[in-house]
Amino acid sequence: MPANKRPRDRQEKRDEIVTAARRLYVDAGYDATSMSCLAAEAGVAANTVYWYFADKDDVLIAVLDTLVEEALLDLPNAPTGLAGRLLWLIDRLSNVSTLVSTVHARTTVSESIDAWHHRFHTTGEAMLRAEIHRPGLTPTELDAAVRLCVFTIEGLLTHPHDESEKRAICETLQKSLC
Repeated sequence: MPANKRPRDRQEKRDEIVTAARRLYVDAGYDATSMSCLAAEAGVAANTVYWYFADKDDVLIAVLDTLVEEALLDLPNAPTGLAGRLLWLIDRLSNVSTLVSTVHARTTVSESIDAWHHRFHTTGEAMLRAEIHRPGLTPTELDAAVRLCVFTIEGLLTHPHDESEKRAICETLQKSLC
């Protein structure tokens, strides 16, 4: 007869599934991670994952929400200035850059991932607007400046650069926008 496991509360079990998913999605990749593999990694029965999440995309959103929550909690420790904040964000996201690619790939096939991605960009772009302080920018120019920051972040996450190159790119961007 198997030994009884200690009962876990619902949130604790959900968190364990999200932690396992984060590890698997980053290490093995989203597409290579089956729900049964995720369940095994989390130490739960395969059908248990579906008690907490509607589908694999729902698990991905929970992982992404956790990453965003962690970053927001650490934001007060981020450096000041546009270049410093961009480098800080790039550093945080570089550990999970495969998830950035996954989100972009899934936006065309998953309404829930597309909606999450849109909310993420809306929030992130609002934060970037607050960092750009160049007098005389028109709203159209400010929108373009924000997009340049987004393109810089995404570009530095998907194309390898050493730290000095990243810093030079972000500092040049800051000089042109602030």
